[in-house]
Amino acid sequence: MNIRTPAQLGTTIRRQRKLLGLDQAALAARIGTSRQWVIALEKGHARAEFGLVLRAVNAVGLVLEVLLSNPKPKSSSSPDIDAIVAAARKNST
Repeated sequence: MNIRTPAQLGTTIRRQRKLLGLDQAALAARIGTSRQWVIALEKGHARAEFGLVLRAVNAVGLVLEVLLSNPKPKSSSSPDIDAIVAAARKNST
């Protein structure tokens, strides 16, 4: 499953929590946080502390895997001298 938004992650955690038969308070106890924090996480609030998010993922038995998709080459911060010279030659003719 590709998770691209905080809301998608929250939905996934909620679904897994329910499959395990946990209520929000029980999950909060496993994570070491409040029920209100779990509610915010499940609603997809983007400002959740990442360390706690990882603990929540682990507490419901999910695995977080990072995959590289569509790698793009690093852009060079220095100008392309060859292109500048070629453009100058073209403009001078």
